[in-house]
Amino acid sequence: MYDCLPMTDSAADHPLLRGLNPVQREAVMAPDGPVLVIAGAGSGKTRVLTHRIAWLLAEHGVWRNEILALTFTNKAAGEMRDRVVELVGPQANRMWVSTFHSSCARILRQDAGLLGYRKEFSIYDQADALRLVDYVRKDLDLDPKRFTSRSLHNAISSKKNDLITASMARESASDAIEIRQAEVYVEYQRRLAEASAVDFDDLLLLVVRLFRESPEALKRWRERFKHVLVDEFQDTNLAQWEIVRMLAEDHKAVMGVGDADQAIYKFRGADYRNIQ
Repeated sequence: MYDCLPMTDSAADHPLLRGLNPVQREAVMAPDGPVLVIAGAGSGKTRVLTHRIAWLLAEHGVWRNEILALTFTNKAAGEMRDRVVELVGPQANRMWVSTFHSSCARILRQDAGLLGYRKEFSIYDQADALRLVDYVRKDLDLDPKRFTSRSLHNAISSKKNDLITASMARESASDAIEIRQAEVYVEYQRRLAEASAVDFDDLLLLVVRLFRESPEALKRWRERFKHVLVDEFQDTNLAQWEIVRMLAEDHKAVMGVGDADQAIYKFRGADYRNIQ
């Protein structure tokens, strides 16, 4: 939360604030600290985030590399970057604006060695992951009607988004179905490691693990990203929320925009309660 700022005529005429209503301007000009903007569809939430980034760059003297802006699609990331460039110029072109998964991949390309991974690891897309799950299912001789490859993959994905590793899933399995799912999860991870590969969900899980296991790495990334901004905050899952929380824990300079009634990624473990 933040205190409302006095809105003078000169402030309203500022090039970066033109076209914004008073509430939007207050959010854009808010002092450093946690800011959560909750509004309905079509109310200009993402516009607030874009103008906030431009305001930090132009009026607060924040360096472009000190800002981390997170979205849920590559299209949204590209549009956000383009809008900031329109507002402040080409300095924003190389700013770190990307999806959670892309950002995590970039972090791991630098620090994967701290987790025992090669920096040149492969990233399996959903088709690759489903194919590997299918191989594992067949090798474990599971009934394809009772255990479809897609349902097994969804179970693994859900576990990872809740920060549950394969070994944790195996230890906590309490019935026949969970036991078999855990067996697939364990073997799936073993084969990924054998191929020096990770899947999309691993990108999130491994960054959380990196930050928890390496205080030095966490400190370095915290010092790098002095401002964290999240679009469609209601779509974050536990892993994504934990990444944002850890990065912003010291400086608290985090802004999220979203609408709990608009969550669209529930199938990926998104929890609208993260916005509360």
